Amino acid sequence: MLDENFEPVGYKRIDQYPEKVTQQLTGNVKEMIDLLGEDVEREGLLDTPKRVAKAWQFLTHGYHLDPTDIIKSALFYEDHNEMVIVKDIELFSVCEHHMIPFFGKAHIGYLPNGKITGLSKLARVVDAYARRMQVQERLTMQIMNCVQDALDPHGVAVVIEAKHMCMMMRGIEKQNSVTTTSAFTGVFEQESTRSEFIKLITANLS
Repeated sequence: MLDENFEPVGYKRIDQYPEKVTQQLTGNVKEMIDLLGEDVEREGLLDTPKRVAKAWQFLTHGYHLDPTDIIKSALFYEDHNEMVIVKDIELFSVCEHHMIPFFGKAHIGYLPNGKITGLSKLARVVDAYARRMQVQERLTMQIMNCVQDALDPHGVAVVIEAKHMCMMMRGIEKQNSVTTTSAFTGVFEQESTRSEFIKLITANLS
């Protein structure tokens, strides 16, 4: 039996939200629910405005992150001259046109020029840009430009495949459409290098 005074020691994730912003967002969400015709005083909705306020701050916390700093926080000088690829990076973002989610996966490759970064940092860069109001085309370019600027490699390749809820839930209501965007710099603008990258991200190596 554990001592009642026992306090576990270890990693803790603590989400903090600025009170002023949370209060203002809560009031706005409450007004929106009311305008949509719901009873904001109904039991199931009493805490919803505040939950939504916090949720949206989390969904858009990328505005407060510097993706270049993320890469440079784990920068290593390494004489590696072969392609580095991190594929199938899950991403969740919000379409800026309707503020409805889109989600999918990103594939990033680069050819080092004396510098590499921690592999998880590439995934964090995806999150830093995705956790904003976005369009997929711009998101793809932002990731590519960030890796290019931070590492100065021989080239960068980014491909994103995503499903957009604004197409699935409303409007055209097409459930199985997938949007693919790509961006390439340097050696990846060459047909042979680009083809090798595409082959590797589509291969099932397991």
